[in-house]
Amino acid sequence: MTNVYNNILGLIGNTPLVKLNKVTNDIPATVYAKLESYNPGHSTKDRIAMHIIEAAERKGLLKPGSTVVETTSGNTGFSIAMVCIIKGYRCILAVSDKTKKEKIAYLKALGATVYICPANVPADDPRSYYEVAKRVAAETPNSIYINQYFNELNIDAHYQTTGPEIWEQTEGKITHLFACTGTGGTLSGSAKFLKEKNPNIKIIGVDASGSILKSFHETGEIHKEDIHPYQIEGMGKNLIPGALLFDKIDEFVRVNDEMSAYRTREIALKEAIMGGYTSGAVTQGLLQYANANPFSEDDLVVVIYPDHGSRYITKVYSDEWMAAQGFVNNGVHNYDEVFKTEVIK
Repeated sequence: MTNVYNNILGLIGNTPLVKLNKVTNDIPATVYAKLESYNPGHSTKDRIAMHIIEAAERKGLLKPGSTVVETTSGNTGFSIAMVCIIKGYRCILAVSDKTKKEKIAYLKALGATVYICPANVPADDPRSYYEVAKRVAAETPNSIYINQYFNELNIDAHYQTTGPEIWEQTEGKITHLFACTGTGGTLSGSAKFLKEKNPNIKIIGVDASGSILKSFHETGEIHKEDIHPYQIEGMGKNLIPGALLFDKIDEFVRVNDEMSAYRTREIALKEAIMGGYTSGAVTQGLLQYANANPFSEDDLVVVIYPDHGSRYITKVYSDEWMAAQGFVNNGVHNYDEVFKTEVIK
């Protein structure tokens, strides 16, 4: 018997690299997307959920009937809920009110208890999803708080899996790695491994306009004036995550909601890859970087696509949502007509 697994968790990891042929047509480098949507929970967060929970089991912190608590913008919650089902734990998640209704429905379908918290409050505000998760964990007997933003195992999960996969898949020929930064674990863990193999590999973090990570990397200081609301979920932060290894990152590129949204739609149209909003964001970051730092034909670039576009059907793939943001018919792209629907009466 081949390709047979005892449960869904056996499918985590070993995600494919797929060459991008059209959206990067103006870049002479070879560019591959690492499709983390091929994980069973459809995102890169499957890796950290299983890694952290199994580490807690080994330490005796989780036992039958235990509860796992976490903050999430959606993907980590899906992954934790999935792992908890297989392992028999209760799952409690705190999300921001920026999270779409279908994501919350997905979390509830996987048996999670969900707390919805205001997004536009300081991280130390008792209503923030960080503080709510801490409080719930403290008040819940026999529970652990994953705390992905400050958990070194978040980094280690990608140091043990994502980094080695990329190195082996590219036969050590990778020259640049691009990834969005939220908690920082994906980029940091992968970068740590790849830099050990070849310190000349360029590691580029992609930050959101409205986040403080890029300016903190450049100045070592938090610039509160950078903070403003933005739409890209699971990317950027208004605090400095402990799981983000700034010393492993060579440079940050900051992207905005609008161009990232259009780039997400372009990837679907030109590459037939239904990526999430952050897939568009990381691709936009690559293109902006290329404008200032020309690539050569010898460069081999990997961009990490964190999740699947099915979770954004009512967001970046929705004409109505794009129009509500003022992103339609602005002269940036002419893709909108492709998404129009004709009703035959």
